[in-house]
Amino acid sequence: MLLDGLTAPQREAVTTTEGAMLILAAAGSGKTRVITRRVAYLVANGVPAWQILAVTFTNKAAGEMRERVEHLLEEHGLQGARGLTLTTFHALCARLLRRYAVMMKDAPRWGIDDQYTIYDTDDQSALMKRVLGELQMKSGNWSPRQVLGTISNAKNQLLGPDEYAAMAQDFFTRTIAKVYEKYQQALRAANAVDFDDLLLMTVRLLRECEAARAEVQARWKYLMIDEYQDTNRAQFQLASLVVGSEQGRAPNVCVVGDPDQSIYGWRGADISNILEFEEHFPDAKVIALGENFRSTAPILACADALIKHNRLRKDKPLFTSSEGGETPEVVFVSDEHAEARLVADWFRRRVEDEGLAWRDMAVFYRTNALSRVMEDECRKAGIPYVIARGTAFYQREEVRDAVSYLRVVANPLDEVSLRRIVNKPSRKIGNTSLDAAASHAAMRGIPLFEAMRESGGAEGVSSVAARGMDRFVAMVEGWTGAGSFMGAEVSSSLAELVERVVRESGLESHYKAIAQKSSSDADEARVANLEELITSAREFELEFDPSADAGSDGRSADVPPLLAMLRSYLESIALVADADQVDPERGAVTLMTLHAAKGLEFPAVAMIGLEEGLLPSARALEEDSDGEEERRLCFVGITRAQRHLLMTSARYRTHRGVPERTIASRFIEELPQDQIRVSNQSDAGYEDDSFESGPSERGGLRYERDEDSVGGLSVGMHARHPQFGIGRVVSFAGLGANRRVIIDFKGVGRKTLILQYARLQVVE
Repeated sequence: MLLDGLTAPQREAVTTTEGAMLILAAAGSGKTRVITRRVAYLVANGVPAWQILAVTFTNKAAGEMRERVEHLLEEHGLQGARGLTLTTFHALCARLLRRYAVMMKDAPRWGIDDQYTIYDTDDQSALMKRVLGELQMKSGNWSPRQVLGTISNAKNQLLGPDEYAAMAQDFFTRTIAKVYEKYQQALRAANAVDFDDLLLMTVRLLRECEAARAEVQARWKYLMIDEYQDTNRAQFQLASLVVGSEQGRAPNVCVVGDPDQSIYGWRGADISNILEFEEHFPDAKVIALGENFRSTAPILACADALIKHNRLRKDKPLFTSSEGGETPEVVFVSDEHAEARLVADWFRRRVEDEGLAWRDMAVFYRTNALSRVMEDECRKAGIPYVIARGTAFYQREEVRDAVSYLRVVANPLDEVSLRRIVNKPSRKIGNTSLDAAASHAAMRGIPLFEAMRESGGAEGVSSVAARGMDRFVAMVEGWTGAGSFMGAEVSSSLAELVERVVRESGLESHYKAIAQKSSSDADEARVANLEELITSAREFELEFDPSADAGSDGRSADVPPLLAMLRSYLESIALVADADQVDPERGAVTLMTLHAAKGLEFPAVAMIGLEEGLLPSARALEEDSDGEEERRLCFVGITRAQRHLLMTSARYRTHRGVPERTIASRFIEELPQDQIRVSNQSDAGYEDDSFESGPSERGGLRYERDEDSVGGLSVGMHARHPQFGIGRVVSFAGLGANRRVIIDFKGVGRKTLILQYARLQVVE
């Protein structure tokens, strides 16, 4: 039977077929089983498959669901799956536009027919570069990727060029509005759409074309949407138009999701879609799937206690019928190297003592920059690893850019590296002038770098490009001391050299400008990765043995010490980039960001970097002082672990080569203390003035009592914040340097602030 093996709530979710329904599916609660069984149940009860539409976010998820539905129907001797639509949002939109675009041919600013082309990321980038060139906008100031990201956000908010222009209020947004208009004109001239147009134009089609809307609503009588907490405004409007809620009839719409796993607000996901579902559909039935079939009870207790600190959620039980399980560990370490060694040892014990394979284990982190030290330690320990949904540290674009600069510094004959970075960031050295300089080099029998010195007299090199080449050569020689590595501008420090290259090349300001304009985690991570490269140079420098490749006198003949060190450093990077082979039987440990981990599960999980500024991230806290999305991200990480969970926090973490004191993440304190094992393995210990305010001790850590008065503030007192205004002190929480105050601000709401950074003034 189709209902065999289902829990009572799962069975109810499968058999409730009519009307609106919200399935609150907790982590690991079997939501895919419910969705696929529900589709099969509808078919088994006489609903024609062609009347069923199920939508999810990825082709992989859609494919897996389709296979499971077909298997269920075949297994139960059912026919009639033909015509079932189980697809992604974008594929659905592409299908609808192919069918109905001709109905909009006379609509203003429509511009496509049913033969349109879908531009992928590379196509979009190439088109945007052309548009920026036609608008005479410098690529150094207006990154095509960053501009496309801003336009993408606008489209996901259903803002066309006119609507966006109407909202533009400053130089940046007004400029983007001009680019947006030109970009859309170029797309339409090519009878093309980008991925975001698929959503935007389908919503417009169904809004404006009554015939198309009526046909769509007559076709699909049952709509299901997976991962509903991740939908944006455009996807919400699309769903509303498909089910016909605007016409007042009771729609058969079932959405499945979990507000506690909404972690994509930074890319447009709107958590209010799921939180306000019952407002949009007042007669909706709500079914909570709280039983977790993935994790042990202690792991779930940690996740449940943590997420209960969020206010923007729908409370539901989170439990398992399985008893027992290993207690999750929270370990404080001295620095990131001790952290990486601890994790590597922890993994090895899982392999040796319990027989886990490497593929059964994963490391999660908030930002990609944290992977570098972990990668190094895995190589040293002989642990195979892979970077999931990402790129190994030294293969990332911004890191490769910086390393290419260093390669030119070490070897000006390296033309591949030279060509990569000579005009990055832009120095107005175009390909035509660069090729002309290369021709000049060939005629003179000299390297390209040398030809750039003579660029002013080279045929075909523009005067603007010649000046750019002159500045580039002078910059490189400022770092090398004109080849001697003994010039007055050069110190003997490799880390200082790398820092100067990152800064003076313009790479740092280039990527900072992109991050500032886009407000994207991915772009913010690029800056962090450049800083991590400086840290890696500092660490190499401290361990470098100049006699390893030297002659009998311990010196390399005619090679300045800094140049010898730089060459060794670049060699070590090149060897790192040559990944080790992975044993297919035992696989490899997976290293990934917490965002990439969503939807996955592993028997053993290590979460590193639980510190203020990392998890929760500093930039996220600027937008949400309570860190609710960051807490959801931590929740997602915890609930990926099936049997073993390790969480680490470093007392010091190196930033640009300098160790900096950290503050333990607030999320550690929010874990249930009777359900975790806390260990302090930092060299200096945590029993310092940051943790001495209270006598209560658990697991080697000293915890403070909550008090009614801290630092001149008392519960009930009023205080002024420079951003939030005047508010009333509600309570205090936290440890020493992590001491926090909760204040209820008038007109703003309740905010949690770290006392030492809050800049509060007592209001008498």
